[in-house]
Amino acid sequence: MSSLKMQHHVHWFTGQFDEPGRESLYRKSIKTEVRFASCLSLILVSLIFGMFAITDYHLLGFSKEYYLLITMRTVVVSLCLFMAFVLGRWGCYSRKVWLHALPLWILATGIILIVPLRPESLFTQVTAVVVATMAFYLLIPNLLMVAMFASLYLSIGFVVSAFFFAEIPPGVTLRIALLLVMTNVVGFCALLRLETLQRKQFSLLHEERDQNRLLLKEIAHRKSLEAQLRMVAERDALTGLDNRSHFMKRAKALLQRSRLEKLPFSLFMIDVDHFKSINDTWGHIHGDRVLTKIAEVCAQSLRPTDVIGRFGGEEFVVALPDTSPKDAQGVAERLKKEVATLPLKGGMSGLCLSVTIGIAIAHPEEDDLESLITRADQTLYVGKRGGRNRVVMSDGSC
Repeated sequence: MSSLKMQHHVHWFTGQFDEPGRESLYRKSIKTEVRFASCLSLILVSLIFGMFAITDYHLLGFSKEYYLLITMRTVVVSLCLFMAFVLGRWGCYSRKVWLHALPLWILATGIILIVPLRPESLFTQVTAVVVATMAFYLLIPNLLMVAMFASLYLSIGFVVSAFFFAEIPPGVTLRIALLLVMTNVVGFCALLRLETLQRKQFSLLHEERDQNRLLLKEIAHRKSLEAQLRMVAERDALTGLDNRSHFMKRAKALLQRSRLEKLPFSLFMIDVDHFKSINDTWGHIHGDRVLTKIAEVCAQSLRPTDVIGRFGGEEFVVALPDTSPKDAQGVAERLKKEVATLPLKGGMSGLCLSVTIGIAIAHPEEDDLESLITRADQTLYVGKRGGRNRVVMSDGSC
């Protein structure tokens, strides 16, 4: 819990995450937005800085000072536009902090140089410095420390230049310095608050994403458990076939649909012949293997639309929708033959497996599933009494 708190904690002075990895992740997440905003803001600031050449002309005319100013402005604007292009292509202050800091220092130097070239416009320049300082903090995207040092360089450089080139008295110099100090404090606090809020928002967003991931994992785990529980509730543990209750549910739905669509419906009861003697002779483990193999053969011999379940002990039950008596007879005969050819290993290799199958055909007007199973079961016992290893229809034909 303490390590998590440290990861999300923002430093009170720098406005950055205390945990370096978290800070790097945050900077990478805003890389695209920073590139675009830096490029756009530098173009805007460059145009505004260049447009003041019109004011220079009105004040100085075509003088030496004007040409120096226009040259300086051209250099600054060109460098800023070049930096806007560079930042738009390769800007990323998660690793290239200096690249984002450079335009601020270029602009600050250009503003400071205006003082010795136009000392008579000092008080107009004070307003420009205040605006530029706020722009450094809030308009051009940058880290708080980068914006602070560039703004301090601009403020200190401007005050020093004003004192030496504009020859203002110390009292005026002090008032300008205090104004710029206040501007820096306001800009610093505003950007610090903004940086802190952005990083806290980033932390909350990632916490929400982490919680969502955990929730999705929990949901997937619960679904997996539900699927397992459903399988346990619906499947026979030994054979993997439907258990009795689940078979009844599925078979009733198939029978109901067959009635509605007026389609034939057949049902098998399958009994493994002499299964008690198999258990008595080779043991219940081998008996279970026999049931598993027979269940596999039955499942493979049926259509995807057919439903098979373990009815109890060595008995299986099969529902065959859209199956006529003749087709049901053919399926049962094929199934009986495939069981007879099942290979057995070990001491059971000499055993010939066989099954007896009773078939009942549904009558649309009178039969429900329970009565259909009863008739199939009665037919099955007719076959068992008749010698086993045979297929018997509910009407008595073989």
